[in-house]
Amino acid sequence: MSLQKIPLGSAGPLVSRMGLGCMAMSGVYGPADRAESIATLHRALDAGVTLIDTGDFYGMGHNELLIAEALKGGKRDSVQLSVKFGAQRGPDGSWVGYDARPAAVKTWLAYTLQRLGTDHIDIYRPARLDPNVPIEETVGAIADMVKAGYVRHIGLSEVGPETIRRAVAVHPICDLQIEYSLISRGLEARILPTVRELGIAITAYGVLSRGLISGHWSKTAGDGDPRRHYPRFARANLDKNLELVAAIAAIARDKGASVAEIATAWVMAQGPDIVPLIGARKRGQLDESLRAAEVRLDSDDLARLEAAVPRDAAAGERYAPPQMANLDSERL
Repeated sequence: MSLQKIPLGSAGPLVSRMGLGCMAMSGVYGPADRAESIATLHRALDAGVTLIDTGDFYGMGHNELLIAEALKGGKRDSVQLSVKFGAQRGPDGSWVGYDARPAAVKTWLAYTLQRLGTDHIDIYRPARLDPNVPIEETVGAIADMVKAGYVRHIGLSEVGPETIRRAVAVHPICDLQIEYSLISRGLEARILPTVRELGIAITAYGVLSRGLISGHWSKTAGDGDPRRHYPRFARANLDKNLELVAAIAAIARDKGASVAEIATAWVMAQGPDIVPLIGARKRGQLDESLRAAEVRLDSDDLARLEAAVPRDAAAGERYAPPQMANLDSERL
């Protein structure tokens, strides 16, 4: 398989039609096998994936070090590294806030460059809007790093239309990273029209809703899994959400595809300016999602999926209330 290359917005680089999100390789959903993670990264590169997404707070630097190891031997130049910064964590892994002050931006970047073993980051973005720092100051600090050659492009994450427009007034923005799936469609009303007006792409994470709509989650799965803390995995909501998965599965069977392939293909079908990030930590998960690039959904298929999973059909919010409160993208 060789993935198509597309421009990441009017201001961004050429990237593969799908990217690899590496968060799960650093313990977020429980232990991950280091050798398997690196093998998964290598499998992605062999398949033509060039966009590798991480965050400096994934495993408190573990994820960046892992990617650096996987890219040894001259592989760095064949990929675009997308890095989120600013989320603060305690020694116990707890989330303690965000820091996107200009001085902090440059400090986060210095450590990221060291861990990744590179002299530049292709796309650099704040993980969330820092409520105490105007977005103009944060983007301005990244723009200084662009001028200095340490960053190539600037992205945003989980912000709303007003913030996007204010950021673009300071420096071109190539993409907005935001959750988007059959059951997470809040961006469609105002955010998607805004980014399309401004020539900004979407890098969509959570296309399988953290595995909920992968076709591999059940009522008995993952009793000790940290995802149980997400509202949509809570027992009060799970039955309804798994009914939605069953409806997707019926359509998938008719297409000769898996649920994960159909769910990922649906995101891709929403436009050539939307790049799904595959959140795989194992080669089998990666291979299944990559096959979505070969699934063609026609207008009848899309209409069936819309009827089976209407907008806002999911039970529960995508994050717990404290995390939802940090999402500028939800303040519409």
